[in-house]
Amino acid sequence: QVQLVESGGGLVQPGGSLRLSCAASGSIFKIYVMGWYRQAPGKQRELVATITSDGSTNYVDSVKGRFIISRDNAKNTVSLQMNSLKPEDTAVYYCNADLQPERWMRRDTYWGQGTQVTVSS
Repeated sequence: QVQLVESGGGLVQPGGSLRLSCAASGSIFKIYVMGWYRQAPGKQRELVATITSDGSTNYVDSVKGRFIISRDNAKNTVSLQMNSLKPEDTAVYYCNADLQPERWMRRDTYWGQGTQVTVSS
């Protein structure tokens, strides 16, 4: 059974930094894409950043130049370095992985439980 576990959320002042990490564990044959999504109160969940197995990245426009996504394929982990944080970055951040649990199984999407990020003075 696949599990994604996030860590690193918390309270930070505007302009500050936080680093989120996510580790995938369990039966994993291959991870294709890993990413971070977020959901603010009263809003839909939105994509923040994704990274493929070969390191290609994609960011939502609102975080470009401030957030950096990285990945360790050997450890099945993905991180999100968040700099110059703004109050509008406040949300629950979810780790996401598009992976194949076993060679004979199809690809599927898995989610972590979420970690709260609050940007406030």
